[in-house]
Amino acid sequence: MKAFVSFLFKSVAFLVSSLPMKLQLFLGDCIGWLWFDVLRIRRKIIFSNLKVAFPDKSKRDKIRIGRASCCNMGRGLIEFTRIPFLKPDKKSIDLFEFRGLEYLDSAKSQGKGVCLLSLHLGNGDFGVAGLAIKGVRLHLISKQFKIQWINDLWFGLRESLGTKFIPPRNSSYGVLKALRAKEPVVFVQDQFMGPPIGLKTTFFGKETGTAMGLAIMVQRTGAPVLPIYTYREDSGKTVVIFEKPL
Repeated sequence: MKAFVSFLFKSVAFLVSSLPMKLQLFLGDCIGWLWFDVLRIRRKIIFSNLKVAFPDKSKRDKIRIGRASCCNMGRGLIEFTRIPFLKPDKKSIDLFEFRGLEYLDSAKSQGKGVCLLSLHLGNGDFGVAGLAIKGVRLHLISKQFKIQWINDLWFGLRESLGTKFIPPRNSSYGVLKALRAKEPVVFVQDQFMGPPIGLKTTFFGKETGTAMGLAIMVQRTGAPVLPIYTYREDSGKTVVIFEKPL
Protein backbone atom coordinates (compact mmCIF):
# COMPACT_ATOMS: atom_id res chain seq x y z
CA MET A 1 0.00 0.00 0.00
CA LYS A 2 2.74 2.41 1.02
CA ALA A 3 4.78 1.71 -2.13
CA PHE A 4 1.71 2.06 -4.37
CA VAL A 5 0.65 5.37 -2.80
CA SER A 6 4.21 6.72 -3.04
CA PHE A 7 4.42 5.74 -6.72
CA LEU A 8 0.99 7.22 -7.45
CA PHE A 9 1.79 10.49 -5.69
CA LYS A 10 5.13 10.92 -7.44
CA SER A 11 3.55 10.14 -10.82
CA VAL A 12 0.80 12.74 -10.32
CA ALA A 13 3.34 15.18 -8.83
CA PHE A 14 5.57 14.83 -11.88
CA LEU A 15 2.69 15.54 -14.27
CA VAL A 16 1.42 18.55 -12.30
CA SER A 17 4.84 20.08 -11.62
CA SER A 18 5.67 19.80 -15.34
CA LEU A 19 2.82 22.18 -16.23
CA PRO A 20 3.51 25.89 -16.88
CA MET A 21 3.31 28.01 -13.72
CA LYS A 22 0.13 29.85 -14.80
CA LEU A 23 -1.62 26.54 -15.41
CA GLN A 24 -0.50 25.23 -12.01
CA LEU A 25 -1.94 28.32 -10.33
CA PHE A 26 -5.18 27.96 -12.27
CA LEU A 27 -5.43 24.30 -11.24
CA GLY A 28 -4.96 25.36 -7.61
CA ASP A 29 -7.75 27.92 -7.98
CA CYS A 30 -10.02 25.23 -9.44
CA ILE A 31 -9.41 23.12 -6.33
CA GLY A 32 -10.33 26.16 -4.21
CA TRP A 33 -13.54 26.84 -6.15
CA LEU A 34 -14.50 23.16 -5.87
CA TRP A 35 -13.75 23.24 -2.14
CA PHE A 36 -15.66 26.45 -1.39
CA ASP A 37 -18.50 26.64 -3.92
CA VAL A 38 -19.28 23.02 -4.80
CA LEU A 39 -18.33 20.71 -1.93
CA ARG A 40 -18.61 23.55 0.63
CA ILE A 41 -16.16 21.85 2.99
CA ARG A 42 -16.00 23.64 6.38
CA ARG A 43 -17.88 26.57 4.82
CA LYS A 44 -19.72 27.36 8.08
CA ILE A 45 -16.41 27.52 9.96
CA ILE A 46 -14.97 29.81 7.29
CA PHE A 47 -17.85 32.28 7.68
CA SER A 48 -17.73 31.99 11.47
CA ASN A 49 -14.05 32.95 11.47
CA LEU A 50 -14.60 35.77 8.97
CA LYS A 51 -17.33 37.17 11.21
CA VAL A 52 -14.80 37.38 14.04
CA ALA A 53 -11.97 38.80 11.91
CA PHE A 54 -14.06 41.16 9.75
CA PRO A 55 -17.33 41.93 11.61
CA ASP A 56 -18.06 44.97 9.42
CA LYS A 57 -17.56 43.26 6.04
CA SER A 58 -20.58 42.61 3.84
CA LYS A 59 -21.71 39.08 3.02
CA ARG A 60 -20.41 39.54 -0.54
CA ASP A 61 -16.96 40.53 0.77
CA LYS A 62 -16.89 37.54 3.13
CA ILE A 63 -17.74 35.20 0.24
CA ARG A 64 -14.95 36.76 -1.83
CA ILE A 65 -12.40 36.45 0.99
CA GLY A 66 -13.51 32.91 1.89
CA ARG A 67 -13.21 31.75 -1.72
CA ALA A 68 -9.79 33.41 -2.06
CA SER A 69 -8.62 31.65 1.10
CA CYS A 70 -9.67 28.25 -0.31
CA CYS A 71 -7.97 29.07 -3.63
CA ASN A 72 -4.82 29.89 -1.65
CA MET A 73 -4.96 26.46 -0.01
CA GLY A 74 -5.60 24.87 -3.42
CA ARG A 75 -2.46 26.53 -4.75
CA GLY A 76 -0.65 25.22 -1.69
CA LEU A 77 -1.66 21.66 -2.58
CA ILE A 78 -0.22 22.17 -6.05
CA GLU A 79 3.04 23.44 -4.52
CA PHE A 80 3.40 20.20 -2.56
CA THR A 81 3.73 18.33 -5.87
CA ARG A 82 6.93 20.29 -6.55
CA ILE A 83 8.71 19.21 -3.36
CA PRO A 84 9.96 15.80 -4.64
CA PHE A 85 11.72 17.56 -7.52
CA LEU A 86 13.34 20.46 -5.67
CA LYS A 87 17.13 20.58 -6.00
CA PRO A 88 19.83 23.07 -4.97
CA ASP A 89 19.94 24.50 -8.48
CA LYS A 90 18.89 27.81 -10.03
CA LYS A 91 15.60 26.49 -11.42
CA SER A 92 14.36 25.37 -8.00
CA ILE A 93 15.78 28.28 -6.01
CA ASP A 94 14.15 30.73 -8.44
CA LEU A 95 10.77 29.51 -7.14
CA PHE A 96 11.61 31.38 -3.92
CA GLU A 97 12.72 34.77 -2.68
CA PHE A 98 14.48 34.96 0.68
CA ARG A 99 14.50 38.15 2.72
CA GLY A 100 16.23 38.86 6.02
CA LEU A 101 18.68 35.96 5.94
CA GLU A 102 21.21 38.34 7.47
CA TYR A 103 19.09 38.38 10.66
CA LEU A 104 19.28 34.59 10.82
CA ASP A 105 23.04 34.60 10.24
CA SER A 106 23.52 37.19 12.99
CA ALA A 107 21.33 35.22 15.42
CA LYS A 108 23.17 31.96 14.68
CA SER A 109 26.51 33.67 15.36
CA GLN A 110 25.51 34.04 19.03
CA GLY A 111 25.99 30.29 19.42
CA LYS A 112 22.76 29.65 21.34
CA GLY A 113 20.65 28.23 18.56
CA VAL A 114 17.71 30.21 17.17
CA CYS A 115 13.99 30.10 17.97
CA LEU A 116 11.89 30.93 14.92
CA LEU A 117 8.38 32.20 15.67
CA SER A 118 5.95 31.32 12.89
CA LEU A 119 2.28 30.77 12.01
CA HIS A 120 0.10 29.25 9.31
CA LEU A 121 0.49 31.96 6.68
CA GLY A 122 1.20 31.26 3.03
CA ASN A 123 2.74 27.81 2.58
CA GLY A 124 5.25 27.35 5.36
CA ASP A 125 6.02 23.74 4.44
CA PHE A 126 6.99 24.78 0.92
CA GLY A 127 9.00 27.68 2.35
CA VAL A 128 10.91 25.32 4.64
CA ALA A 129 11.64 23.09 1.63
CA GLY A 130 12.98 26.14 -0.19
CA LEU A 131 15.22 27.02 2.74
CA ALA A 132 16.53 23.44 2.78
CA ILE A 133 17.73 23.60 -0.84
CA LYS A 134 19.17 27.05 -0.05
CA GLY A 135 21.29 25.36 2.62
CA VAL A 136 19.29 26.49 5.68
CA ARG A 137 18.41 23.34 7.63
CA LEU A 138 15.69 23.69 10.26
CA HIS A 139 14.05 21.67 13.01
CA LEU A 140 10.27 21.98 12.89
CA ILE A 141 7.86 21.04 15.69
CA SER A 142 5.04 19.27 13.86
CA LYS A 143 2.06 17.06 14.64
CA GLN A 144 2.02 13.61 13.11
CA PHE A 145 -0.76 11.70 11.37
CA LYS A 146 -2.35 8.65 12.98
CA ILE A 147 -1.85 6.58 9.81
CA GLN A 148 1.79 5.50 9.59
CA TRP A 149 2.13 5.29 5.79
CA ILE A 150 0.89 8.90 5.49
CA ASN A 151 3.54 9.91 8.04
CA ASP A 152 6.21 8.06 6.10
CA LEU A 153 5.22 9.73 2.83
CA TRP A 154 4.65 13.26 4.11
CA PHE A 155 7.57 13.57 6.50
CA GLY A 156 9.93 11.44 4.41
CA LEU A 157 9.31 13.74 1.47
CA ARG A 158 10.53 16.77 3.39
CA GLU A 159 13.21 15.03 5.44
CA SER A 160 14.87 13.99 2.19
CA LEU A 161 15.76 17.67 1.68
CA GLY A 162 17.34 17.96 5.14
CA THR A 163 14.52 19.27 7.34
CA LYS A 164 14.22 17.57 10.73
CA PHE A 165 10.98 17.17 12.69
CA ILE A 166 10.24 17.16 16.40
CA PRO A 167 6.93 15.61 17.60
CA PRO A 168 5.01 18.06 19.84
CA ARG A 169 4.47 15.57 22.66
CA ASN A 170 7.44 15.65 25.04
CA SER A 171 9.25 17.91 22.59
CA SER A 172 11.40 19.66 25.22
CA TYR A 173 14.33 17.24 24.87
CA GLY A 174 14.35 17.48 21.06
CA VAL A 175 14.16 21.28 21.12
CA LEU A 176 16.92 21.64 23.73
CA LYS A 177 19.12 19.20 21.84
CA ALA A 178 18.72 21.19 18.61
CA LEU A 179 19.35 24.55 20.29
CA ARG A 180 22.44 23.25 22.09
CA ALA A 181 23.68 22.06 18.70
CA LYS A 182 23.32 25.74 17.67
CA GLU A 183 20.57 24.97 15.15
CA PRO A 184 17.28 26.82 14.43
CA VAL A 185 13.93 25.47 15.64
CA VAL A 186 10.56 26.58 14.23
CA PHE A 187 7.66 27.09 16.66
CA VAL A 188 4.26 27.41 14.94
CA GLN A 189 2.32 29.37 17.55
CA ASP A 190 -1.16 29.94 16.08
CA GLN A 191 -2.78 26.69 17.21
CA PHE A 192 -4.95 26.48 20.30
CA MET A 193 -3.43 25.06 23.45
CA GLY A 194 -5.16 25.78 26.74
CA PRO A 195 -4.09 25.44 30.38
CA PRO A 196 -2.34 23.68 32.04
CA ILE A 197 -0.02 23.11 29.05
CA GLY A 198 -0.94 26.36 27.33
CA LEU A 199 -1.48 29.91 28.45
CA LYS A 200 -4.66 31.98 28.24
CA THR A 201 -4.54 34.88 25.81
CA THR A 202 -6.84 36.81 23.46
CA PHE A 203 -7.04 36.88 19.67
CA PHE A 204 -9.36 39.25 17.79
CA GLY A 205 -10.80 40.08 21.22
CA LYS A 206 -11.74 36.45 21.91
CA GLU A 207 -10.30 34.40 24.77
CA THR A 208 -8.14 31.53 23.57
CA GLY A 209 -4.90 29.77 24.49
CA THR A 210 -1.41 29.37 23.09
CA ALA A 211 1.59 27.14 23.78
CA MET A 212 4.20 28.20 26.35
CA GLY A 213 7.07 26.13 24.94
CA LEU A 214 8.73 28.93 23.00
CA ALA A 215 8.87 31.29 25.99
CA ILE A 216 10.14 28.55 28.29
CA MET A 217 12.91 27.55 25.87
CA VAL A 218 14.03 31.14 25.49
CA GLN A 219 14.20 31.50 29.28
CA ARG A 220 16.26 28.31 29.58
CA THR A 221 18.68 28.90 26.72
CA GLY A 222 18.76 32.63 26.01
CA ALA A 223 18.33 31.82 22.30
CA PRO A 224 17.27 34.76 20.13
CA VAL A 225 13.74 34.80 18.68
CA LEU A 226 13.14 35.70 15.03
CA PRO A 227 9.69 35.90 13.38
CA ILE A 228 9.52 33.97 10.09
CA TYR A 229 6.64 33.74 7.62
CA THR A 230 5.87 33.18 3.95
CA TYR A 231 3.48 34.46 1.33
CA ARG A 232 2.95 33.82 -2.36
CA GLU A 233 3.27 36.50 -5.02
CA ASP A 234 0.85 36.64 -7.97
CA SER A 235 3.60 35.17 -10.15
CA GLY A 236 3.60 32.03 -7.99
CA LYS A 237 6.95 32.77 -6.33
CA THR A 238 7.06 32.02 -2.60
CA VAL A 239 8.61 34.76 -0.45
CA VAL A 240 10.26 33.66 2.82
CA ILE A 241 10.85 36.48 5.30
CA PHE A 242 12.97 36.59 8.46
CA GLU A 243 12.26 39.62 10.66
CA LYS A 244 14.53 41.35 13.16
CA PRO A 245 14.90 39.53 16.50
CA LEU A 246 12.28 40.24 19.14
